[in-house]
Amino acid sequence: MKFLINNAIYIGLAVGSGLMLLWPMLRRGAKSVSPNEAVLMINRNQAIVLDVRDDAEFAAGHLQDARHIPLAKLDERLAELQKFREKPVIVHCQSGVRSSKAAATLRKHEFTQVYELDGGVNAWTQAKLPLVKG
Repeated sequence: MKFLINNAIYIGLAVGSGLMLLWPMLRRGAKSVSPNEAVLMINRNQAIVLDVRDDAEFAAGHLQDARHIPLAKLDERLAELQKFREKPVIVHCQSGVRSSKAAATLRKHEFTQVYELDGGVNAWTQAKLPLVKG
């Protein structure tokens, strides 16, 4: 008991640090993957890449073989993705805000392996990974 009293500050810091590490996972609900982890998932697990950016952003540059469904149209075009409900799906946008909403929609419709590209296309290009234009 004396140990706990004497080290209350350190114990509080340890617990607080642990909670802060868990917060992003609890807040989002989807697993996030780095660009390099995404490349491995695409190559090893045939993960589906879903780009939820708008048309102009997609045309300016996108990941190879990405399926493009803007976030605003995801609910109405969900049928196009139903055959991938059991496969890994990596959702991304420009920076990560829209992909979080899209991932929540996919989870709501019982997609079992939903991942978000951490940092979106911005992180992808910072990692010096290629984009396809057009």
